[in-house]
Amino acid sequence: MTPSHLRRALTAGLLAAVVTLAPARAETLDKVTFGTNWVAEAEHGGFFQAVADGTYKKYGLDVTIVPGGPNENNRMLLIAGKIDFFMAANTLMSFDAVANNVPVVTIAAVFQKDPQVMLTQPDAKVAKIEDLKPLTLFVSKEGMTSYFQWLKSEYGFSEKNVRPYNFNPQPFIANPKSAMQGYVTSEPFAVEKAAGFKPNVLLLADYGFNTYSTLIETRREIAEKKPDLVQRFVDASMIGWYNYIYGDNSAGNAMIKQLNPEMTDELLKYSVAKMKEYGIVDSGESLKNGIGAMSDERYTSFFNKMVKAGVVKADLDFRKSYTLRFVNKGVGVELRPSKP
Repeated sequence: MTPSHLRRALTAGLLAAVVTLAPARAETLDKVTFGTNWVAEAEHGGFFQAVADGTYKKYGLDVTIVPGGPNENNRMLLIAGKIDFFMAANTLMSFDAVANNVPVVTIAAVFQKDPQVMLTQPDAKVAKIEDLKPLTLFVSKEGMTSYFQWLKSEYGFSEKNVRPYNFNPQPFIANPKSAMQGYVTSEPFAVEKAAGFKPNVLLLADYGFNTYSTLIETRREIAEKKPDLVQRFVDASMIGWYNYIYGDNSAGNAMIKQLNPEMTDELLKYSVAKMKEYGIVDSGESLKNGIGAMSDERYTSFFNKMVKAGVVKADLDFRKSYTLRFVNKGVGVELRPSKP
C-alpha cells in the first residue's frame, strides 16, 4: 500500500470511528432538576416549552421540572441539594437569601417586569397610581411587607384603607370603591369571568416598582463548579421562552395542561397575550441583551428603593445575590419577530 493509500485508509477509519461515536455522545445528557414556585401555568411556559420541544435536549440536558404549589417548598429542596435550579418570585427573595446567608445565587431574570397589578372597577375613575389612595385596598400579607411599603415611601400611601386579600375576588367585586392586587396575567381574567366587567389595570412596574421577577436561582457551588452546565440551562431556557412567547407554544401548553388539568386554553392564551402586551418577559434590557437580562444598575436602583421603604437594610451586600456571568449574551434574540 502506497503512503497516499495508507493516509486515505487511516482517514476513512477515523471518520468511521467519529460517525460510530457521535450518536452515543449525543445520547449522553446531563440530568437537571428545576423546581418552580407554583403549579404549572403560562407564567412558567418557557421552561415547559424547552422540555416539550426538545430545546433542552439540544443543549445536552435531560431536564425534569418539579412544579411547586401551596404545600411545596422547592427552594428548600434547592438548598438541600435535592434539585439543581429554582424559580424565585422576585429580587426581594434574592436579597433575603443574602441577609440569611442562604448559599444561592440568581443567574437570570426571565421577567423584566414584575406582573404585580392593582385592579379597580371601571367606574372608579382611576387614571394613575395616586388615584388609588382613597379606595379600600385589598392587599395580601406578603404584599404588605413588600410592594405596599414602596407605595408608602414613594407615593405616600397609608395602611388605614387596607383590608386583607385572601385571593378571593368577591370582596373587590362587591365594593365599587375598592382596588385589589393581582397578576396582570391572571386576576383580571378571573374578575371578568366572575363579575362580567373588565377591571382597570395598573401595573406597578410601570410606576417604578422595578424588581425583576421569575428568577432562576442555583446553589453557589453549582455556579462555580459547573459553569458550562449552568450556561447551557440558562441559554436553553431563554430559547424556550422565545419559542413560547413568539412561536408555536402548543407543545409547552400541552405539558402545562397535563400537569395542571385545571388550566384552560383560554387562560393560557390570555396570559401569553398579556405578557406580550405589557412587556413582562421581553422589554427594556432584554430587547438588546436577550431574555433573562440583568444589570448592576437595575439591581442598585431597586435596592435603594427597598432601603428607602425600610424593606431591606442599607448595609446588605446585595451584589452577592446575583451574577451577570450567564446572561446578557443576546441568546435567542433572532427569534423575536421584527414587530413583536
